[in-house]
Amino acid sequence: MQNRNGRRTAYNTALIEQRADPYVLQAEDGTYYFTASVPDYDRIVLRHADTLTGLADAEETVIWVRHEEGNMSRHIWAPELHYIDGRWYIYFAASRQDDIWRLRPYILCCEGQDPMKDAWKELGKIQRSDDDIYSFRAFSLDATVFQNKGKWYFVWAEKVSVGIQISNLYIAEMESPVKLKTAQVLLTTPDYAWERRDIWVNEGPAVLRHNGRIYLTYSASATGECYCMGMLSIGEEEDLLDPRAWKKEKQPVLASDREKGFYGPGHNCFTKLPDGTDVCIYHARTYAEIEGDPLYDPNRHAFAMKVEWDENGDPVFDYRNNLAQ
Repeated sequence: MQNRNGRRTAYNTALIEQRADPYVLQAEDGTYYFTASVPDYDRIVLRHADTLTGLADAEETVIWVRHEEGNMSRHIWAPELHYIDGRWYIYFAASRQDDIWRLRPYILCCEGQDPMKDAWKELGKIQRSDDDIYSFRAFSLDATVFQNKGKWYFVWAEKVSVGIQISNLYIAEMESPVKLKTAQVLLTTPDYAWERRDIWVNEGPAVLRHNGRIYLTYSASATGECYCMGMLSIGEEEDLLDPRAWKKEKQPVLASDREKGFYGPGHNCFTKLPDGTDVCIYHARTYAEIEGDPLYDPNRHAFAMKVEWDENGDPVFDYRNNLAQ
């Protein structure tokens, strides 16, 4: 696939090229794991390094390959690596060769303690709670999980099954790594014009914590230059399943910047440097003009920026804080 670098600036050096929907996990031993969507959407890969920037040159291992037919045979998207109750899990979305937009969330579990070398087992789709008749019946993807006050939560994007197919974000408490405990709660829907450009979309949730508050970023609009990052927040002591308790920002917190050479930033995650500095890992392009469907343009690269904090204790995302420049 063609690798177009676009216009170079002092800020837009990628951490890892041609890796969209990046996810970085800092393990308990302080080392880092990286996974992402690959341009062919046909496999799941992992990298491991002692340092965050070391991921750029780390050897990449294919730990799972799509099926030839049936479920998990097309559009292998947005894998995330998590360590829950002593086991490694990967949550990802996949569709079918005979129905390429039938995206659903699936799970892999590592059969050992070394996710780079040990075998991975398929656990099928995430299971909804017994009282939930709606979740995962339509286009569903971009699942993330996080823990708060001893409880695990599952957040994902799903399109409504009627009308113009709006993509919303939902949240539920988890019973186990493979099943939800509660029915879905609508967390956010595309309310603003910047969330509705070309397609009405909220997707790609990611969790950041700071001073007793949980920040949940997400991506909005179509995957070209209009793609951008919004944000919700809530106190750690509040009811995370109460959508009224969440504060939604009225403007995007990260958007395209032609001067600095970033286009369509989004689908991010968060990690930390050894000194505790928060880092936002996200994908973007370095050019705006895309030939054909933006979804199949391979040059969404993974970038890393340090997160700053303003006087109100809220995160600030600034391209000038690029770690790879």
